[in-house]
Amino acid sequence: MNSTFRKLRIAVAGGTGVIGRHVVATVAASGHEAVTLSRAAGVDLTDARAVAGALEGCDAVIDVASVQTLSASASERFFRAVTENLLAAEIARGVGHHVALSIVGAAAAPYGYYAGKKVQEDLVSTSRVGWTILRATQFHEFAAQTVARAGFAGLVAVPTGRTQPVAAAEVAVELVELALGSPRGFAGEMGGPEERRLPDLARRYLAASGSRRPVLPIPLPGGMGRAMRDGTLLPGPRAELGTQTFEEWLATLKARA
Repeated sequence: MNSTFRKLRIAVAGGTGVIGRHVVATVAASGHEAVTLSRAAGVDLTDARAVAGALEGCDAVIDVASVQTLSASASERFFRAVTENLLAAEIARGVGHHVALSIVGAAAAPYGYYAGKKVQEDLVSTSRVGWTILRATQFHEFAAQTVARAGFAGLVAVPTGRTQPVAAAEVAVELVELALGSPRGFAGEMGGPEERRLPDLARRYLAASGSRRPVLPIPLPGGMGRAMRDGTLLPGPRAELGTQTFEEWLATLKARA
């Protein structure tokens, strides 16, 4: 090991979630110490005192916490509470770097769940803590999550929309690299290797799962529906792109099964 190496203590908010577990594993693999902050790990991120106690001795925080809701108000309440608690605890404990994961297009389409991510971005980018925000597209798991909540009468209703899904593990590597460096402000965007249609991904996921339920594409009304269809939620030309395709991700699911 390099004699100049200093082991850091990095808190991972949401460290037991879809991406959080990858972040925790990546921190450990890089030789640093990961502190998992989640209810499953005994820390309620909406409890300011619990968060403050958990950040003792931490050098950086990576926030990948999430909430399962499509409600704008519920999303805003969650991300406001969690972000304010983390930032206040970081100031009190002398934590020098806050790294937040946001979503590509959240600022331009602050509807539903994305409304909370917009609140998070606003709070982080105006804080007194050194900060970095990475915007990523939805993960490959998004297709499975959509299928899980969209079934009715033997059908699966999936919003029509363009997406460029990325591997959670690849985003985790980028987040940890950012946390180990100096605060960068807005660090750009990260997406998957190819643009896809969400209904097509849902069909492929269902087929890989052994389900023959038909997919019914539904054009969502309002601003969110427009953003899903017009490319607002796709990464820009300067975005960093991951390498794992959706089909490769499906293959890993089959292998684990």
